[in-house]
Amino acid sequence: MRNVTETVKQLIIINILFFVGTLAIGDSAYRILALYFPESPDFKFWQPITHMFMHGGFMHIFFNMFALYSFGSALEHFWGAKKFLFFYISCGLGAALVNTAINYYYFQEGLNTLMANGFPRAEILQVLSEGKINTKWQELLSVSDFQNFTSAYLGSVVGASGAIYGVIVAFAFMFPNAELALMFVPIPIKAKYFVPGLVLIDLYLGVSGGESIFGGGGIAHFAHVGGALFGFIIMWYWKKNQFNRNRWN
Repeated sequence: MRNVTETVKQLIIINILFFVGTLAIGDSAYRILALYFPESPDFKFWQPITHMFMHGGFMHIFFNMFALYSFGSALEHFWGAKKFLFFYISCGLGAALVNTAINYYYFQEGLNTLMANGFPRAEILQVLSEGKINTKWQELLSVSDFQNFTSAYLGSVVGASGAIYGVIVAFAFMFPNAELALMFVPIPIKAKYFVPGLVLIDLYLGVSGGESIFGGGGIAHFAHVGGALFGFIIMWYWKKNQFNRNRWN
């Protein structure tokens, strides 16, 4: 890889190793390393970190690592390794936090409705902990509420996308007039317009329950938004306090 900085290269290698290892081990690797809902018996304290290095398929890891390669090296070049790694991990954790908070909201909304209609909390959690659902719940919740309620508890999150969105936001913050283009829509757009537009699309799809702009479902849109949000907050804070590279040496 030409012109790739050391930390970015190491992150790409680690992600590839996790991906290859997952292919060799199988679903049990996801059960241990993906990020689960905190009340799920599958949740482990290390998952907010490890989920960042897990991916759901070849195209998933390809796009994330391509973005890391394309934007991460420029940031590491200006910041240095320690500051870049701190930023990258912080955005990944921020993505996990926001996504979990949204899931918690959806879960509590559904749980409160079911409890108000006579279903004991312990019984609901017991059924869900076994990876099951009660079909009677569908009579009390709308289609979208039922989907949000069950997927919040039973679903899991994998991928570096939250950290990557933070990296892209930082790139736009530092190089606002750089021209970017989607791989499938090669129309150059300045970063200061491209990146906010991309984040707004994810926010819309998260709220509406839509699929990815590339097609397909199962996308943690709020994790993308969370990574972008934390990336913006950190960049704003650093700019306000005029952080410099020397503080991270």
